[in-house]
Amino acid sequence: MNINIHIDRLVLDGLPIPHSQRPMLQAAIEAELGRLLVAGQLAPGLLAGGRVPNLSGGNIQLTQESNLTLLGQQVAQAVYGGLGQ
Repeated sequence: MNINIHIDRLVLDGLPIPHSQRPMLQAAIEAELGRLLVAGQLAPGLLAGGRVPNLSGGNIQLTQESNLTLLGQQVAQAVYGGLGQ
């Protein structure tokens, strides 16, 4: 099965990610979201080709140990959770 996801815009309020680090964050989000999609399930409506015009991913807790990889994983988990699996 092929799953195509298009995220037009991702807004991370309150996180000043430098432009130079955005590709690293994007790669971390893509990797984690791909892993979650392979391991988990999607809502039946999405499996039939549905759309989610927007979703709220909730809150993400940052700690002193947070880095771009961990942030990317948390963002992807929030997006995945918002897909209503």
